[in-house]
Amino acid sequence: PPRLEEMPPHGTRLVRFAAKSAVGGGRRLSLMLAGAQLGITLCTLGLGQVTEPAIEHALEPVFAAIGVPESLRMPIALAIALALVTFLHMVVGEMAPKSWALTHPERAALVLTLPFRGFTWLMSPLLSSLNALTNLILRVFGVSPRDELATTRTPRQLALLVGESGRMGLLDREEHDLLTRALRLQAEGIERLMVQIHQAVTVPPTAEATEIKRAAGKSGHLRLLVGAGSDIQGVLHARDALLKPDSRAADLARPLPRLTCTTQVPEAVTALQDARAHLALVTNQTGEVIGMVSLTDLLGQLLDTRALAA
Repeated sequence: PPRLEEMPPHGTRLVRFAAKSAVGGGRRLSLMLAGAQLGITLCTLGLGQVTEPAIEHALEPVFAAIGVPESLRMPIALAIALALVTFLHMVVGEMAPKSWALTHPERAALVLTLPFRGFTWLMSPLLSSLNALTNLILRVFGVSPRDELATTRTPRQLALLVGESGRMGLLDREEHDLLTRALRLQAEGIERLMVQIHQAVTVPPTAEATEIKRAAGKSGHLRLLVGAGSDIQGVLHARDALLKPDSRAADLARPLPRLTCTTQVPEAVTALQDARAHLALVTNQTGEVIGMVSLTDLLGQLLDTRALAA
């Protein structure tokens, strides 16, 4: 469903409609499964009523020509017809389409969804009745039926899946380490990546261009916090002091986004990108500024996690 939801807008109207229909069908999973089961049952009954008698009728003259006793012609022909129809129905009608759909899931969904949704729409009264009866039976045994497949997993569940997959040899060591570290990163806050506020390079709000350039040259940082201690008014770039030499630091300061120390790394990256900021102030639970974190450090943490896959 996520790839179908992200179907490019330049596709034809029919393709976009088919993708939308496939996604909608996934939200009515119980009804769609009932429709598939009904279709398979109808095909099986149709083949039994039409194809098997035709094959049996075609084989009887052959058996007569080779001298098979008349009392054995019908049983043998019936057995051969049943075996042939069952084989073709399972291989050609079920297993081959299933393998194709698993290999090309998006294409299969786009090709089949419209005729299948049309079939379920025609049969919806019968399917709804059968589905309601099935759900009633399930509730009698204490099972709560669902209409949509649950796809979300908690970090703990994902960690258990990764650990079990590594134990069973389904993941090699590098893949296991990569996923384990990525999951651990999702659960960690940005506090361990921040620079303590008393260690950050700051200039007072009254600082003039000369003092700003001197602080930048001494620290090696072009972005400087404006303020002192936990009273931070914003951030300036040393370049601004060159462009506006008559301005003070308070005039050049731009506001900074604030993130709590429990903010997770991916969320912090998103917040900084949305704010088009390179730095963010880190606050504690009471809102007091306790540190500073940079987009470079956050991205470095993410890229270092992904570097294990290289």
